[in-house]
Amino acid sequence: MKRINTKERPMSLRSPSVLYLHSRYSRDEIFAAFGVHSFEKSSSNREGVVDIKNLNTELLLVTLQKTEHKFSPTTLYKDYAISENLFHWQSQNSARPDRGKGLSYINHKSMGKTIILFVREQSSDEFDRAMGFVNLGPVFIESHNGSQPMNITWELENPLPAFLWSEAAKLSNG
Repeated sequence: MKRINTKERPMSLRSPSVLYLHSRYSRDEIFAAFGVHSFEKSSSNREGVVDIKNLNTELLLVTLQKTEHKFSPTTLYKDYAISENLFHWQSQNSARPDRGKGLSYINHKSMGKTIILFVREQSSDEFDRAMGFVNLGPVFIESHNGSQPMNITWELENPLPAFLWSEAAKLSNG
């Protein structure tokens, strides 16, 4: 039997977090951890970007293997690992570098905004159950180009875990 040797550890954020780096979580668990879901309210957000204004935090939820069956042609973004420390991400189609969301990504450090990346290999596993997202932790803009969508290279604060790097590297080659 193969064993995956990945050390899960607490995330370093301004406020305490119940989520661990390199652990896998459902969308609902992630939303609950950041207060987007609660016993009183539940978010209807189905997008891969969640802006939590009161925490000055944005969550990026990425599915690497996208199929036309589960994603519309306008959401088949090209997201992949470039290296163990860099991740290529395409923004939503409305993002531009000169205003709004796109500008906030470029200026996130000076705005004190935390951006956290969660990645899963595909939408569902071999038993057709929703696959959880691996918490990759905070990311920082390294470079960007293009517009609507923007192509952003994020630098990971912590390298990709080995089990995800091998899968993500395959996808970067097509």
